[in-house]
Amino acid sequence: MMNKRLKTSSDKAVVNVWQRQLGELSARNFAHRLGGSEDLVLRLDVHRKLDKHRGCVNTVSFNADGDILVSGSDDRRLILWNWETGKVKLSFHSGHNNNVFQAKFMPYSDDRSIVTCAADGQVRHTQILEKGQVESSMLARHRGRAHKLAIEPGSPHIFYTCGEDGLVQHFDLRTGAPTKLLTCQTLDGRRSNLPVINLNAIAIDPRNPNLFAVAGSDEYTRLFDIRKYNWDGSSDFGQPTNYFCPPHLIGNDQVGITGLAFSEQSELLVSYNDEFIYLFTREMGLGPNPPISMSSDASEMSDDHESEESPSSMDTDEKTVPQVYKGHMNSQTVKGVNFFGPKCEYVVSGSDCGRIFIWKKKGGELIRVMEGDKDVVNCIKSHPHTMVLASSGIENDIKMWTPKALERATLPQHIEQVCFVTLSCLFMCIISVRFINLLIQLSHGAYLAHPSCELRWCCGPED
Repeated sequence: MMNKRLKTSSDKAVVNVWQRQLGELSARNFAHRLGGSEDLVLRLDVHRKLDKHRGCVNTVSFNADGDILVSGSDDRRLILWNWETGKVKLSFHSGHNNNVFQAKFMPYSDDRSIVTCAADGQVRHTQILEKGQVESSMLARHRGRAHKLAIEPGSPHIFYTCGEDGLVQHFDLRTGAPTKLLTCQTLDGRRSNLPVINLNAIAIDPRNPNLFAVAGSDEYTRLFDIRKYNWDGSSDFGQPTNYFCPPHLIGNDQVGITGLAFSEQSELLVSYNDEFIYLFTREMGLGPNPPISMSSDASEMSDDHESEESPSSMDTDEKTVPQVYKGHMNSQTVKGVNFFGPKCEYVVSGSDCGRIFIWKKKGGELIRVMEGDKDVVNCIKSHPHTMVLASSGIENDIKMWTPKALERATLPQHIEQVCFVTLSCLFMCIISVRFINLLIQLSHGAYLAHPSCELRWCCGPED
């Protein structure tokens, strides 16, 4: 009976308990298997809504213990939450002059050190003093919006930022002075309208913190090794050690990247706007000198991209072709992407349709779709230790998801068709507005400003 294929996650859970009782499964592996159970994913439901912000919530992040959540918003405030009770531990102005895009706790700081970046380009450090007093200082500024920051794993001092100016900066809180590592350039002068790559995302490999990846307004994710940087500034650090891109997107000047994430196994997750999400292993890299145009083989691969691959072709290409995750929509905003589960068993993303999508990492099967926002879900953050999610988007609240539902959820009927129709309507609106802009430009020499013409970076009022 044990040799028969287990049909449900409930069957697997029973077997895991049986193996644990017989000593065939260690306590640690039992906890990981239970924590990563598909049954828990299918029982996720809204545990609580955290509702104190007065604008879109653009960032959510847990502390190391997982009991405190920090959030940042278009209202330019930071709020520290006890997410289980819904109570606000501390709320204060961030010091930014525009929408807060990311806020994170520095490790081993007793949750008293927070770094932020925002639409005003500023990078700030906030220290929480006794009795709730706050000191905030500006560390540096990007020319344009600063979208993301990445903290070196286990370091209470070191982190990186990236922004629309293409600049990657390295910070050490012990010195207070940033180091400008590089400005990300286009390959061989392509996209002449973009002198630099507008960076939307940065991530550090948790298994090798010397490696960090950046991505933005072209099709490539660039991997850098900080060990190659000479701190006296005597070397050219602008050359990545590796590039990543799905073969069929090489040379595509219509796509860009909005989100990056590394798994605990050093896998790289990349979310494209107007396209899909891809999972890369190190072996899938294109090397330090990637192709800049699509080959005929890649073209044929692109033609077959939407079709189901045969088992034989999957075996042949699995080492070179990244796993793809489909179903969501990523056109309107800069969306993140993340792993979920104690061993990163799942992939999660928000969508323009206001839903949260969860796929199995292995195989790319869509197993869960949840209503997360009336408009758009931008941020999804996994709890560091348990099967809990925090999500936020255009609405002013944060939704905390825990596996509390009595019944297991099923996928909505015809979800692919619903998303396709919604996405088609969105594209028609964007195309219509761009056509109107072109007519106005031809007749008056000026563009009509409209938030749908480009990725919508923020939704609140700007200075």
